[in-house]
Amino acid sequence: MKETIQKENSLLYQSKQTTENDFLKKQLEAIAIIKMQEQDILLLQKSNEETEALMQAGLPGVNDLKLKLLEANNTIARIKGQMELREKAAKKSPDQ
Repeated sequence: MKETIQKENSLLYQSKQTTENDFLKKQLEAIAIIKMQEQDILLLQKSNEETEALMQAGLPGVNDLKLKLLEANNTIARIKGQMELREKAAKKSPDQ
């Protein structure tokens, strides 16, 4: 009886360790994503400030080009996001 309880306790401890390691890994991934998003936000703010300055300077053609570039970047980001979701789904399906 004592040996059985020790084995169960050992298995539970290993399961706890695995869960904690998975959590830490996901937490680090989330932190990396947040940092990248913060950098992207700063770049967008800078671009918006530059665009506003150009608009005030009377260069609307540049603004049109920047808007097209922004739309293209949004499309790329959307496609990348969809690809990441598909990759995550593909990784999960063989394990289940």
